[in-house]
Amino acid sequence: MKYSFLLCAVILFSCSSNTTKLENRSPYISKGFAFIYNDADYNNKIISGKLDNEELQISHSKLSNNTLIKIINPKTNDSVAIKNLKKIKYPDFYKILITKKVSEKLNLDLKSPLVEVIEIKKNKSFVAKKAKIFNEEKKISSNAPVTSVQISNISKEKKGKRDLKKDQFFILIGSFYREDTAIFLKQRINKEIPKFDTNKLKIIKKSNKKINLVSGPYNTINVMKNDYFELKKFGFEDLDISTNE
Repeated sequence: MKYSFLLCAVILFSCSSNTTKLENRSPYISKGFAFIYNDADYNNKIISGKLDNEELQISHSKLSNNTLIKIINPKTNDSVAIKNLKKIKYPDFYKILITKKVSEKLNLDLKSPLVEVIEIKKNKSFVAKKAKIFNEEKKISSNAPVTSVQISNISKEKKGKRDLKKDQFFILIGSFYREDTAIFLKQRINKEIPKFDTNKLKIIKKSNKKINLVSGPYNTINVMKNDYFELKKFGFEDLDISTNE
């Protein structure tokens, strides 16, 4: 989650945002929904380029071509690492554009395809193939921590349990070291975004030094989008989505 310049200037002293200078930035990490490609969206100009749904292909609008990107299904821990094929414009709400074949490899829920997107920096111990499903992660950069998984086992063990509990989604507006900063920002949003559903704003204390300001819960993506775009207009960029805070 990143702030615009003006907003970050107000709360810089206590904001734990990961915004850095481009030349010395940390790997890109974000959590939200994937846009699953289909030709109709290209024909209707919702997206600006084409992918092949029969192939493991992805497009990230901010990362350079050939950047290795790891995509994780946080519900199952299934993951895939694929090079960014090309930059394609897609709706801002989504974190990445993926083909149907990628969604199948990740066992995504097509109604709410929540993913975590991690840029993998080059290092000598990691040899990247064009597309590879990871059964076990041993050689990932320390800047992009992931959990070791065995895809087939996890999918079978958790399939029934996931269906029993319906996910609720939250927009992570900010993480702070001090609670008074979260309160200040909550008050600003209440005052300055009239169309925002301020009843959903919540301050959650994760630890003594991590205070989250979130909006939610939301039961559907479409309901969440309205508040998401109101926050973007206010000056927030690349807001993360979480489940069951």
